[in-house]
Amino acid sequence: MPRGDKSAYTDKQKRQAEHIEESERERGASEGTAERIAWATVNKQDGGGKRSGSARKATNKVARKTTAKKAATRKTAAKKVVKKAPAKVPAKKAAAGKATQKSASRSTAAKKAAKTRAAKKAVRKTAAKKAARTRAGN
Repeated sequence: MPRGDKSAYTDKQKRQAEHIEESERERGASEGTAERIAWATVNKQDGGGKRSGSARKATNKVARKTTAKKAATRKTAAKKVVKKAPAKVPAKKAAAGKATQKSASRSTAAKKAAKTRAAKKAVRKTAAKKAARTRAGN
């Protein structure tokens, strides 16, 4: 299909584009600009040219299948989180173990947020050290 070919659009989309183009011409836009705006508007509203009927249904099925696969992957990833029974360990390691147990009971979103906060904190700490070295050098 050559660029600019409008065969993939439905009759309704073509009518909408024609109407928008007329409106733009009345507002004073040139013919080329009006046409460009009209098709851009139709694309934004509908996500591009869509065939009505069976061709459209097939693409929806594919989209649903990929969404279902993603959901199944998330479920299996969530099942992989396993709690471990803590053994007798020194005080420092015991405190670290408690933190691990807490994170195992938290939701994945909470874990991700905690990890992000820790990463940002590390970045800020590194930046502060660098700034201190720069000040000390001047």
